[in-house]
Parts: sequence; structure tokens; C-alpha cells
Amino acid sequence: MSGFLFVVPPLVGHINPAVGVADLLLARGHRVAWACADPGLVGRLAGDRAPVFPCAGPVPGVGEARRPPDLRGPEALKFLWEWYLLPLAEAMAPEVRAAVEAFRPDVVVADQQAFSGGLVAERAGLPWATSATTSAEFADPLAGLPRVTEWLAERLADLRGSVGDPAGDADPRFSPHLVLAFSTVELAGPTAAARGGPIRWVGPSITARPAAAGFPWDWLDPGRATVLVTLGTANADAGGRFLAVCREALRARADRVQGVVVDPGNTLGTSRLRSLGADAASSRDGIPSPDGTRAPYGAQPSPGHDKDLLVLPAVPQLALLERADAVVCHAGHNTVCEALWHGVPLVVAPIRDDQPVVAGQVVDAGAGVRVRFGRVTAARLGAALDAVLHEPGHRAAAERIGTAFRAAGGATAAADSLEQLAWEYR
Repeated sequence: MSGFLFVVPPLVGHINPAVGVADLLLARGHRVAWACADPGLVGRLAGDRAPVFPCAGPVPGVGEARRPPDLRGPEALKFLWEWYLLPLAEAMAPEVRAAVEAFRPDVVVADQQAFSGGLVAERAGLPWATSATTSAEFADPLAGLPRVTEWLAERLADLRGSVGDPAGDADPRFSPHLVLAFSTVELAGPTAAARGGPIRWVGPSITARPAAAGFPWDWLDPGRATVLVTLGTANADAGGRFLAVCREALRARADRVQGVVVDPGNTLGTSRLRSLGADAASSRDGIPSPDGTRAPYGAQPSPGHDKDLLVLPAVPQLALLERADAVVCHAGHNTVCEALWHGVPLVVAPIRDDQPVVAGQVVDAGAGVRVRFGRVTAARLGAALDAVLHEPGHRAAAERIGTAFRAAGGATAAADSLEQLAWEYR
């Protein structure tokens, strides 16, 4: 029996892939614990099967970590590092050290954006694995931005001096022992495939999630294509215009298409929550509310809901993808992988962070069409939607990637690799 400490940021898209891996390790008789700046979030996603060590750290979207919704490109990426990822690493480090001392893990599993995990493990002389929940870093998202690259290298060096082993030289985003990449080269592309190091392409970790009842399944018309539109919950404040464009494009195709639009911020003014219990899930992540609870999905009929368009604050995304014919999204890595897992082609409209890289991977793989988030018109979006619905190449590419995802092993392959790492360092 070995012990595994998962160090994760308080970001749902980074916790969900690790949950299935942690559950498998527990089922195999190993000890598992978590360290996170939002223990409640880990509890909602992972249950109470393993202890959670609470850590300090900024809350995404709150205070200085609240990024202006119109920030894009290099400025948005720099903001993410300067005001969230680096402060998070500094703040989490003392509690991560305490968790290591109390739990005594054999292996630390550090999310690629929870730098303190790898640095603390390095300083303690423990083997550690990187949990890479997005494939963007393998494609070097800072390529062509030498000043940003230099600035980041300096910040990471400072962080190593205060948190890690000053004599070490490993990039905290890439463990020298094991990197679990929750994708495959069929999506990540040849550049990622050529990257050296101990990378294990395990594919997405797709596991069942608890979901509240209440989605109106009988609303779906089997005679028309179903299109899911989602921007995740982290982009609720930036999506009003884009969702309105999607609504227009979908209604123009109402004779052959029905749309399910996820609008957690109620930017379209049509969603009305219905109480379905406190444990509901969202389109992918659950909807954070000001008091820290998660809002349920489901809605009462309102003027914005008709036979052609359903606007909800959240949906049971995995179950809905089994019936979807296309997805329109922000190119968030989890949403993209979940769609492709089900063989569903995409229209991608990246907003910021790793999303432009992931969108490029989707297009290069032939599994979707890219549009400009801030400028796309209903006509252009409709044309992209028609392409992924009616041109067979996009669906064939999505199905090919989905097949590769399933063959990679997912959570099982990741758990196997972690067990092997623990064995090697006994």
C-alpha cells in the first residue's frame, strides 16, 4: 500500500480529471489525500472518501484574482500568472509542507498549475508526478512571446528559491519522474508528441458525476440535431454577446436544429432556477454562487424557452453529450475532451489562457471549426455550425480522437503509472 497526495488548485476543470484516478487508487487499497485552497470544492467533486488538507490561496474571480472580462491575449495570460497562479503557489506552500509531514505520502501528484506541489516534494526528496489537465503546455503557449517567457522564468526561479530546493532545476510544470497528460497525441498534435521527458498520454479521465434530477429530457426532439452551447462557468461574465449570437444562429435553423444553451450568469435574461437540491452539477463544473454553494441545473419555462431553444443555468453535460450532434464552446480542455470522447465535433471560440492553443489543436485535427469569440456574427457562426453538422470529415475526426482517448486508458492508465512510480522509489 502506498500513499498519494493530490495537490490541486481550486479549479473544477483541474480537480475533476484527478477524481477518477484518486478513486481507483483508493479502490486498490492505497492511501489518498488532497491539498487544496478550497476544501469544500474538493469535497463536492471527490466526496468524503479521502481527507483534504486546507490551504491558503486566492479565490478565482475574487479580489485581486478577479480578471477583467475583456482582457485577452498575452495580457490575460500574464494576469493569470501574476495575480493568481504564482500567488496561489506561495500561499499554498506552507500547508502543502504540513500535509506532506502529516500524511507522509510516497508520491505527490501535483497539478500543472499547483506549482507548490512539485516544489515542496522536490525539497522533501519525494518523487512527484505532474497532473497535466490541459495539453496546451506541451505546445508551448508562450512561443513567440520572448519577453513573457523571460519574465515567467524569473518568477519561477524566485518561487523555487522560496518554496523548493534552490539546487533543483526541474520545471514545476513538468515532473522529471512522471507527467500524466490527460489527452492523446491525436488531439495534442505532432509538436506535443515530439516533446521529451517521462510523459504518459493517458487520455481524458472521464468518470460518472453526481447530478440532480430535473433536466427536461422530454424536451429533446429526436427528429432534429441537438447542439450544446457552453462557455463553462468561469466565463459567465464575458459571454453575453456570444451567447446572443448563438441564439440567433440556432433559431435561424430551428427547422432542423434545436439548441441547449448553458447560461450560468443569466446574460440572456431567460434562465430561472428551480430548487432541485444542493448537490447539483453544472455544465461541467457546478455553478459557484456568492455564498460558495453550487446552484442546481433546471429551469422553469419562461419567455426565453420554446420548442427550439432551451436556456438553462447548467446541464448534465456528460449525459447530454450522448445525445448531442455538435458542441459550441470556448475550447476549454475538459469540454473539448468530453465532446470528442463522445465523438461530437465542435465549433470553438477561444477566449483566453490555454483556449487558443486547444482550439488550434481541434482545428488541426479536423474535428471542428474555429470562430472569433469577440467578433463572430450569427451568419458566420451558423456557417461553422452547418459545417460540423453536415460535413462528414469533422465527425469522422472527432470519432477517431474519441477512439484514441478510450484506448489510452484514462484513469486506469494514470493509476497504473502512479503505482509504478511509487514502486520504483520504494
